Amino acid sequence: MIAAVCYQHGQPLVVEEVLLDPPQAHEVRVKVKATAICHSDVHQIRGEWGGGTPIVAGHEAAGIVEALGPHVTSVQVGDHVVVSLLTACGRCPDCLVGASHLCKTALPHMVDGRLHTSDGQPIITGIRTAAFAEYTVVHETQLVTIPPEIPFDAASLLACGVITGWGAVVNTARVSPGSSVIVIGAGGVGLNAVQGANFSGAYPLIAIDLLDNKLEAARHFGATHTINGRQADAVRAVRELTNGLGADYVFITVGSPAAMEQGFKMSNNGGTIVFVGIPDWKTKMSLPIGITVSSEKKIMGSFMGSTRLQVDVPKLVSLYQNGRLRLDELITGRYPLAQINEAIANMEDGHALRNVILFD
Repeated sequence: MIAAVCYQHGQPLVVEEVLLDPPQAHEVRVKVKATAICHSDVHQIRGEWGGGTPIVAGHEAAGIVEALGPHVTSVQVGDHVVVSLLTACGRCPDCLVGASHLCKTALPHMVDGRLHTSDGQPIITGIRTAAFAEYTVVHETQLVTIPPEIPFDAASLLACGVITGWGAVVNTARVSPGSSVIVIGAGGVGLNAVQGANFSGAYPLIAIDLLDNKLEAARHFGATHTINGRQADAVRAVRELTNGLGADYVFITVGSPAAMEQGFKMSNNGGTIVFVGIPDWKTKMSLPIGITVSSEKKIMGSFMGSTRLQVDVPKLVSLYQNGRLRLDELITGRYPLAQINEAIANMEDGHALRNVILFD
């Protein structure tokens, strides 16, 4: 099969023939039909999260179940599925208390790997999925079946970008109607945070970005106000829009410590600041402890939107089918795997919301 392999961090991916082992116990081979390009994939192939090479990235996918390993019970051959990085061992403390999205158990395909170069060298399974390839082998808990009429390119977005942004608002923070909300970053994840906040009845709903095209998209996705951080003092503008108080909720969807510190200043007394974007793992930031205590501000992390795959993805599919969730509008470009480096460069330049790799 063909895959896009990273042999050296920061260098173009090499599209070539690789070998894929058959699925083992509780594993499934999926014929990948669409894989969206997420910033997390770029962080990985740029070496910003550490780790070795060679590696196949890609973790936001949809496809068709082609083969089952022993003991698989949740899907059948021919099922259309969303393929996510989220796994669930079902036995760890996080899984047992209903927080399976935090499961950190290393499952066999993550440790042993199922990919090899044509000469047999092991290839790392990027972000538990390795979906920049024609086929992938994953644990059955990473799959959610979807109706066959859902387009694969739209479905792939439900694997990460949509559930991360939407879920941060709806699941993690549980924004209530009438709350004031700021979303910093109007990329793929940020726009879904905007969608989630709009669905939750937030007002005002303020999107902040450095690019006008993304702010225009944010208005299309439900933002009531937008601020270009290059053209205005964003903190002052937020205060003006919130009667000098700051916002009830601030979601920082970019992996920028400066944006996170700025978001802290935009929140009101008792406000909640939610970190969604992930920077370099070694990155640190500074916050005033005294103000945090005296104003009772709450700082939260949101990983993958606190998503329960089997519960939340079907709900989002239903909203999409009924015109209440925008997915198609998130896709800027569609590329074959042979043009993946072009698709990544286009995304990094800020021209794309989500670029999707399509397979035959």
